[in-house]
Amino acid sequence: MSDGDAPRLAAYDAVVYDLDGTLVELAVDWDAVADAVLDVYAAHALIPPTEDLWGLLGAADDYGIRAEVEEAIAGHERHGARDSTRLPLADRLAAGSEAHSADGPAADGGRDAPHPPAGVCSLNCEDACRIATETHGLDDAIVADAIVGRDSVGSHKPDPESLLAAIDRLGAAPEDALFVGDSRTDAVAAERGGVDFAWVADLIAE
Repeated sequence: MSDGDAPRLAAYDAVVYDLDGTLVELAVDWDAVADAVLDVYAAHALIPPTEDLWGLLGAADDYGIRAEVEEAIAGHERHGARDSTRLPLADRLAAGSEAHSADGPAADGGRDAPHPPAGVCSLNCEDACRIATETHGLDDAIVADAIVGRDSVGSHKPDPESLLAAIDRLGAAPEDALFVGDSRTDAVAAERGGVDFAWVADLIAE
């Protein structure tokens, strides 16, 4: 966290972060992932309804191949999580966690104000989220039970269910939480869930 981030984030009871593009950059060739999913359709002699990756995933239930499609995507994500790059906001999150673990939180709410409990809500699979947080030493900064991927609950972003699940696991109410992300999908999920939203680029700029 920067000097400007801490007071802003400390105003909330919980902060949930998107993963890819916000805390880390997964080393994933998404075109290759889409090709792998198309191969799943072909292996079942099915004509895919679209070439869009997330559209293919969304249609997989109707075609009875959800598990195979999910694994085709998740396999790439798990490898990409291991080779991912930690982004500046994750650097700040980790540094803030280390500082407060060593020195204890300040009571004045100033630049050393403690970071609220943090979780992850991602369109990536939960395994990839956990691999990425472990790979980049974010274990102490993120509550393990509040890591929610697209396969953790019954739906995924932009439906707000996964975001609300992460907030609930942090013991907070939606109106007292902040969601930080990098995409329109993140912003829509927050809006639909009644959760304040911040663009990662705006936090980095502060």
